[in-house]
Amino acid sequence: MIQYLADGIVNAALIALGAIGLSMTYNVLRFANFAQGEILTAGAYFTLLVVTVLGAGIGTMGPIAFGWPLLVSMLVAIALTGAVVLVVDMLLFAPLRGRNASRITLIMAAFGVSLMGRNLVMLMTGGEPFYYDFYIPRAFALFPGFEVVPDDLAIVAIAGLAFALLFVLVNRTSMGRQMRAVAENPTLARVNGIDVRAVIRWTWIVGAALATVAGALLGHNTQLRPEMGFDLLLPMFAALILGGATNLYGTILGAVVIGLTEALAVAIGLSGYRAAVTFAVIVVFLLLRPQGLLGERE
Repeated sequence: MIQYLADGIVNAALIALGAIGLSMTYNVLRFANFAQGEILTAGAYFTLLVVTVLGAGIGTMGPIAFGWPLLVSMLVAIALTGAVVLVVDMLLFAPLRGRNASRITLIMAAFGVSLMGRNLVMLMTGGEPFYYDFYIPRAFALFPGFEVVPDDLAIVAIAGLAFALLFVLVNRTSMGRQMRAVAENPTLARVNGIDVRAVIRWTWIVGAALATVAGALLGHNTQLRPEMGFDLLLPMFAALILGGATNLYGTILGAVVIGLTEALAVAIGLSGYRAAVTFAVIVVFLLLRPQGLLGERE
């Protein structure tokens, strides 16, 4: 059982990285971004592109089957993914915001971007799976009955570092305070001299950066497919709703619950129904606490 819980923690880290972008978009831009999965996929494929250009493989760090080439590629991919997201916002979402489009209009626009993005990746890659590198994971035993793959520990550590940097950004920087102000009341924030457009740009960039990290780590842990982000979209939304849509830290906690619940479903032999088990748990929980784990009652 402990082995399944460890796998659930790794899955939770990847879900949380992607779900935070959803939470930021929901709170600052006030709509559910159904294209978040495709942002994650784009980040993974941009990382593959940079890895290929570097021509140095993905490297190693001791027992970990990736090193500085993959990490550097992820940083470059963050810049490329952020640029694409900002262009999409400039061409699509910004004009819609300027016309005071309704939430459902923004949601449908995001859904259209999701469909186009997924099909574009499929067209460019042929729909075949790709790998950063072929390797055989080697686990070591922490204690009898519990083995850990070093790469999984690295994934959790990188996710933890990303969450720590996010905490510093949100709570210790001027931009973070401005983000919180816009999330609370965009009109009042604008009246008080906050550049709402700059806040929106940084919201997209931070969400895209975390999604890129999630996509690259997921691609390394499994494989790159055009549907990889879409497959993770429902767990990301589940984490957002379960944790409390208005609370970033609740989203992380929600992702942990989702990851562990899916691991538990696998442990009891319901791997084919883990999504159903997860959402059954969510429905029961939300009936008891509709605002989510750390959300506030409206």
